[in-house]
Amino acid sequence: MNPDKSEESSTSAGVHSQNIQRMLSDLIVHLRQDTVIVDEPRFGALLETSAEVLGGLKTAFEHYDQGKERAWKR
Repeated sequence: MNPDKSEESSTSAGVHSQNIQRMLSDLIVHLRQDTVIVDEPRFGALLETSAEVLGGLKTAFEHYDQGKERAWKR
């Protein structure tokens, strides 16, 4: 889902964080779906590794939003 124009021009870090998380989620799903489709094992491993890395990045954005990590506390 693409953000609307008002979200794109928002100065709110939270709005942008939510949009990025949504895009990361979509890409993670796509990568994992492709692991089932491709028949080259090394490429499948690359897709799964990419999904895992992006999952960690998405978690970092979630922690920012929630202020869970010391570095993200307000």
